[in-house]
Amino acid sequence: MTRTYVSLFSSAGVGDYGFYQSGFKLLASNELIERRMNVQLANHIADNDSAYILGDITKPEIKEKIIDQVNRYYKNKKDTLDLLVATPPCQGISVANHHKKGEDIKRNSLVLESILVAEKLHPKVIVFENVKRFLKTACTDINNQTYEIRQVISRHLARDYNIYGTELNFKDYGANSSRPRTLVISVRKDIPIDPQDLMPSKQKSKTLRQVIGNLPSLKKMGEIDKDDILHTFRPYRADMRAWIHPLKQGESAFDNAYPLLRPHRIIKGKLVPNVRKNGDKYTRQYWDKVAPAIHTRNDILASQNTVHPVDDRVFSIRELMLLMNVPSSFRWTKDSYTKLNRMSLEDKKDWLKQNAITIRQSLGEAVPTIIFRQIGEKTYARLDEINANNEIKKVNIG
Repeated sequence: MTRTYVSLFSSAGVGDYGFYQSGFKLLASNELIERRMNVQLANHIADNDSAYILGDITKPEIKEKIIDQVNRYYKNKKDTLDLLVATPPCQGISVANHHKKGEDIKRNSLVLESILVAEKLHPKVIVFENVKRFLKTACTDINNQTYEIRQVISRHLARDYNIYGTELNFKDYGANSSRPRTLVISVRKDIPIDPQDLMPSKQKSKTLRQVIGNLPSLKKMGEIDKDDILHTFRPYRADMRAWIHPLKQGESAFDNAYPLLRPHRIIKGKLVPNVRKNGDKYTRQYWDKVAPAIHTRNDILASQNTVHPVDDRVFSIRELMLLMNVPSSFRWTKDSYTKLNRMSLEDKKDWLKQNAITIRQSLGEAVPTIIFRQIGEKTYARLDEINANNEIKKVNIG
């Protein structure tokens, strides 16, 4: 029996690819930014392009497209959508100071848009993934009152769903890098599954060396591995290399003894030190520790935890894919990797100029593919088991 899912705020589809790997069929995917949706189209995991719905989910016509896409599939079937996953943007603003953060609360309220779609589709399972303090952040409900997100979820779904939410670090559940997040899984009450049983399984974490240690070094500025167009890094100012070259693992360029070796600018002939806002910038990483969290600005030395343990560079795109558990079968454009790797050096540079930022940003905001793959595999297996035993209760949902 084919299992189905809908994805909201799906970005480039990096996390969702895990549901595809676990056997789920994509019925509808919604994303606001076209360049990210184009990545999903390149992977073509849905049966047809109508499944890829580009646009603002706050608009009624976009919601209707998502709902219609599912309803058409189930028109002559005695079943309902199996799973809905949503990863809406969330600023992590507490209710206590919500009066100062009106715009952020409005953004947080995209969570409500996901819930409203879920109420229409009544999927068997709903999965939310978000920032660490997701459940305690402020959100405006349809009555224009502000609540914690956990309360908004409960207000809309608790009658029909058993809900379980928790904070965890994905590095302890199969992900190859640190990623403190919140997972909320809700299971419809006519489905005899404890939502905790669908959570990813705890696993021994891997070190950075175990994950990327076998990849070739990149010593030249902006070097592109001849056999892998994705094993490359963005060139940076040549004088900055002296800032990071002497660093041992765990050391920051801000700690260098000489001012000229610390991050700085030269303005009108004078040295102006950069402000050290975070202790993890210009910091060389440890080979034998779990990889740090991947951020969206992973292309620059000045971002958080981006410096390779040995080479004088940021992590390559291929390394980031491994750290986010993205399989080699995942495509960033419609061109095959065989074709891309056969291009001339200049053509490779042009391709990277057009695509590298989208790839890096998408990886920085993604769910590690293995997390959704585990949830997908467990959900698929349990639903099939229940279906075989005819355990689904006949209750009125909605």
